Amino acid sequence: TVNSEGVITGNFTNGQNQVLSQLILSKFDNPAGLEKVGGNMFNQTLNSGVPTDAEPGNAGRGSLIPASLEGSNVDLAKEFVDLITAQRGFQTNARMITAANDILGELVNLVR
Repeated sequence: TVNSEGVITGNFTNGQNQVLSQLILSKFDNPAGLEKVGGNMFNQTLNSGVPTDAEPGNAGRGSLIPASLEGSNVDLAKEFVDLITAQRGFQTNARMITAANDILGELVNLVR
């Protein structure tokens, strides 16, 4: 489990609980200077400055909300477009195989 201070606790099958680690949040002097890598990932640059780390809720850092679920960061419209594109590609390939099979059948009939 993770609590609001970022402490990660392991709950084991023998009933024991043990603190495993703690999450640390970083803050940049110029967040607009971060380089977007893709999705929700960024790289530090000279323009962004050096990150300063602190525990959640301290020194202007955000807070954590335990037992909450993150909303999906998947673009459903893009995924459906990709799915339809893949389906059409599959249908086209299936038609090509059927056409090739028909042509081979005609060739066999011509040889007879």
